[in-house]
Amino acid sequence: MFRKMSLVLAATLIMAGAAWADPIEGNWKTQAGDTAAIGGNGTFSITLKTGKYAGKTIGTLKATGDNKYAGSITDPSNDKTYSGKATLSGTSLKMSGCVLGGLICKSQTWQKL
Repeated sequence: MFRKMSLVLAATLIMAGAAWADPIEGNWKTQAGDTAAIGGNGTFSITLKTGKYAGKTIGTLKATGDNKYAGSITDPSNDKTYSGKATLSGTSLKMSGCVLGGLICKSQTWQKL
């Protein structure tokens, strides 16, 4: 009886952990067609999994509320880091990086895999 209860409790905790995952976590298809993984606990790290720059960490984000995130984004082609932000809407993640206090920005939309 104790063993069955332990298994039920363990299964419940595993399922609850999956439910508590932040919606930004997971694999995303970038606009260039590569796969990026976003994961973490409080601070989310963005790492390219496929493509020319596979294995490279290209940013960190923290939740700011209402499915919005802020942090830094690095362009893997030139290693320049920009002030970054992301907005999650369903299965789309709009990423943007800015310089000069937001005067010049580039953005792209990623899709959840």
